[in-house]
Amino acid sequence: MPQAVPVSTPDPSVPAGEPDIRAYLETRTAGPSGFSPTGERLLISSDVPGSAQLYALELGDVRPDGVPIEALRQVTDLPEPAGGGFLPVPHGPAGAAADTVLIGIDAGGNERHQLYLLPVTADAPAAPVPDVDALSPLVVDPEHIHRSGGVTRDGSAFAYATNRRTGTDFDVWVRDLSTGEEQLVHAPGGWTWAGNFSPDGRYLALGALTEQPGDSTLHLLDRADASLVELAPHTEPAEIGSPSWLPDSSAFFFSHDVGRDMSAIARGTPDGAWEFVLTPEWDAGCAVDWTGRHLLVVTNADGRTEAALHDPTTLEKTADVPLPGTGVAGGFSFSRDGRYLAYSYSSPLVPGDGWLYDTVTGTSTRLTRSPHRLDSSTLVAPDLVRVPAHDGESIPLYVFRPRGAVTGKRPVVMIIHGGPESQYRPSFAALTQYLVARGFVVIAPNVRGSTGYGRRYQALDDVEKRFDSIRDMEWIHRWIATTDDLDPERCALYGGSYGGYMVLSGLAFQPDLWAAGVCIVGMSSLVTFLQNTADWRRAFREREYGSLTHHRDLLEELSPINRLDAMRAPLFLVHGVNDPRVPVGEARQIHAALQGKGIRTEMAIYEDEGHGLAKLKNRLDAYPRVAAFLEEVLRP
Repeated sequence: MPQAVPVSTPDPSVPAGEPDIRAYLETRTAGPSGFSPTGERLLISSDVPGSAQLYALELGDVRPDGVPIEALRQVTDLPEPAGGGFLPVPHGPAGAAADTVLIGIDAGGNERHQLYLLPVTADAPAAPVPDVDALSPLVVDPEHIHRSGGVTRDGSAFAYATNRRTGTDFDVWVRDLSTGEEQLVHAPGGWTWAGNFSPDGRYLALGALTEQPGDSTLHLLDRADASLVELAPHTEPAEIGSPSWLPDSSAFFFSHDVGRDMSAIARGTPDGAWEFVLTPEWDAGCAVDWTGRHLLVVTNADGRTEAALHDPTTLEKTADVPLPGTGVAGGFSFSRDGRYLAYSYSSPLVPGDGWLYDTVTGTSTRLTRSPHRLDSSTLVAPDLVRVPAHDGESIPLYVFRPRGAVTGKRPVVMIIHGGPESQYRPSFAALTQYLVARGFVVIAPNVRGSTGYGRRYQALDDVEKRFDSIRDMEWIHRWIATTDDLDPERCALYGGSYGGYMVLSGLAFQPDLWAAGVCIVGMSSLVTFLQNTADWRRAFREREYGSLTHHRDLLEELSPINRLDAMRAPLFLVHGVNDPRVPVGEARQIHAALQGKGIRTEMAIYEDEGHGLAKLKNRLDAYPRVAAFLEEVLRP
């Protein structure tokens, strides 16, 4: 039986007409994780149980208004978030083969993912799988990381990357799914990952990060003779996407930005030849369906998703994929026959569910309807504005203003995204909508260093340029001070990961501008962060921030903890004990130092979390405290 949907009833302690933060935080989302081999069912990821778990949706059960999650068959009910996808062919002994899901799961957010298999048919599993002991182990070694790659179309071989050889370097292995035999196929050292196989199984894509910031490489391994061909070789930093093959394995499409500011769509062949064939205005990615009839092109247009289908031969556009609105879509996957395209969609006004596009009829259908108790008419969409920086750069901001007439100047919470190689995009954010409902203005900028605005903009914060990114916050504050309805004296900073570092940097380098900060899994010292982050991450974070060997003085200068004398604003810290990226010591050391100065500093530490809060029970503990903190420090 499906598990009960744990969405609470209204809190009687919340006055009538006032927003209830639990209603926002308990809003659930869902999205498709791919079709079964026959196309009869979809795997759905949903956080209804309190963390991401897997459900099966039979396509024959799809309704025009979406299937409520509680009506789906829950496949996993594991103690940790679980992700997965179907293998391309039924798996198992002859006569007993079943659609099989490949599942990845870690322990308490430590990111050491282990890989398992689980049969899924129309009537199995009869009940959600409650623990990993009920799964079939595929690649399990709890001391090391395993990252899934491609599976051959005949289901015979599976590629994955792991750091088990040295603990630091990721090597690529190919495993025979029938015999369990494994072969090490790529061990160059560094951060390498396994991509997909060509349809005939001959070629395997191999990606890697280099020591240049924002740079990656892509090779094709010819499994016939173990030779390697580099795709789109380059000397200046570039990002290379994985190939998506035509069915006869003669050619493929892939996206990259070699010689360009934005990523475009290229057509390549196994000998390494390639040419750009589609050059949209914005960063673009692509995928070809198994039949080779459709080339999907997805663009990131100023943060919002646009999608269209093209003919892979003529490259002519055949259809625009009608998304539900001007939000963010992802997780696109075709059914085996190419008829259906499934994806997830979210916007500030739509919490997030799965959708299905029929390439034959041109119609879209909502797949899932996730539970929540929000009045959608109270949600707020942002305005997109651009403000100048100190050097003339233009900084994009998403600005969420409360509904109703303005009465005086409003307090401001500025949310800085992580990464820094990332981008704030207009999808649903529970805490943002709650704060806006409480009368705060929320600003979400994409300061220099963000992705989505071209390679030049992304590189503007590398190493010694970090101060310019911090300075962008000052110039956003200048804009706030010129805006009639925003109060420059009541501005708080909020951010996670690198965004948490930016929060602490704002309080340390611009103490006169910011009234408070909320730092989620952020770095208080770039030196101790690099010293203590997981070994497998260090070299590839140093390429962005600077190395301990060559840039230590700069890293010390950029570290907020070395400017304690300047810091005076109240601070709230949230961190997970198992965080392998930003160790929990980053929160503890700044907390102790500021407490020693007598500065108000609160800290929430979670024993079963890693780099962020993946479990609802912990979000329901942390974020009401964060909201109460902001109310207290920003209200007059």
